Amino acid sequence: MELEVSNLTKEYHKGIKALDSFSFTFTEGIYGLLGPNGAGKSTLMNLLSDNLEADSGEILFDGRGIKELGKEYRRVLGYMPQQQGLYPGFTLERFLYYMAALKGLDKKKAGEQIPKLMKLVNLQEAAGKKLGAFSGGMKQRALIAQALLGEPQIIILDEPTAGLDPKERIRIRNLISEISFHRIVIIATHVVPDIEFIAKEVILLKNGVMEACEAPAALCAEMTGKVFEVCCQETEWENVCENRVVSNLTKQGNQVCVRLLSEEKPDFPDVREAAPSLEDVYLYYFDEEAAYGAVVSGI
Repeated sequence: MELEVSNLTKEYHKGIKALDSFSFTFTEGIYGLLGPNGAGKSTLMNLLSDNLEADSGEILFDGRGIKELGKEYRRVLGYMPQQQGLYPGFTLERFLYYMAALKGLDKKKAGEQIPKLMKLVNLQEAAGKKLGAFSGGMKQRALIAQALLGEPQIIILDEPTAGLDPKERIRIRNLISEISFHRIVIIATHVVPDIEFIAKEVILLKNGVMEACEAPAALCAEMTGKVFEVCCQETEWENVCENRVVSNLTKQGNQVCVRLLSEEKPDFPDVREAAPSLEDVYLYYFDEEAAYGAVVSGI
């Protein structure tokens, strides 16, 4: 199973490309899409889900163009949008039957799949509850359930854990891992830790161009020797942070511990090299998005 993207380009305004000659081949497993706002993540997902027409390039599923496949392609596709555009007056069960009908599933198949999906996302007890009364996490799980209707081979998830508490984030992250077996799963997110341990590969997008694509561990390994922690007095932390990319500040008693990125070891008395994380990778590639004032505010 392959989803091959070749030289995909989309331009919304003359001279401004949301996606610029993007090429990649997705196979079975989980892929994370990371990048700042305007990087091209949503454009790529809309092109992959056939909701948007590319200016140039092509998308092939198992060697055939998705335009040629038409409905056949959409039947193997599951999509979870970022916005929770649910029908508040619908019960969960009614919503899933409605979405099944839109996907072209007959009532018998829908009746077989819906109870299993509600159990999979741990919402079987909420089948008769109206969606308007659901918590944020329950709505996210309901959207995942509808994306799985029809047993799709390709699943696209846009910010599946946005706005959720840590417990719900972990629940959904584990659920995504579970549903990824024998499927292509593509996740766009700003919650970097949610894909660090489940993604097969992470694609870093910037200005519509792929900056890098590797396994999370490989991306982190490339940061070895570039992540440091400095512990200093409260009166010194601003000097430590000046003109540097800071990923974290922690106040411990009268000291401030600064985690920062640097091509060379900083020349401070109490400095040590730290193990890189995927968040460090994100800041390294997109450091202009990590404004110094925003990082250190509140200290």
